[in-house]
Amino acid sequence: MRLTLRTNLAMRTLMHCASRAPDTLRTLDVAQACNASFHHVAQVVNQLESNGYLNTTRGRGGGIALASAPHEIGVGQVVRLFEADLPFAECLDSARNTCPLTGACRLKGMLCEALGAFYATLDRYTVADLIDGNDALTRIFLPEETMAESPGTC
Repeated sequence: MRLTLRTNLAMRTLMHCASRAPDTLRTLDVAQACNASFHHVAQVVNQLESNGYLNTTRGRGGGIALASAPHEIGVGQVVRLFEADLPFAECLDSARNTCPLTGACRLKGMLCEALGAFYATLDRYTVADLIDGNDALTRIFLPEETMAESPGTC
């Protein structure tokens, strides 16, 4: 299975916000830290905000921040949100399935079982599990001016 860019950016955005909480971050800073297009991150931020994962404030001094604690944001929930419109295989999309093998094929059941296991694993984790004690990740998300002030950095 391969996650979409939007799902990947959603998880990166949530990890960045969680690692910098309670600070408010600019979408541009998140995009730069995640090596992503501002427009892609802005679309993801909009969807995360619409679904209650982020709070956003417009204007000078505005930005984005987690809407709830990192331990309340399930990884499986977020992945489902961003992957929901994209069926894993054609046969799993009843509205668009044109596969002539559907009536006799056993693969669909296996794929459903595998996806269930995939999501069951992700459902055991929260954003807190991704950031707590992860000093390497926290350093990556430090603002550049903070990194320049830190001893031992270039």
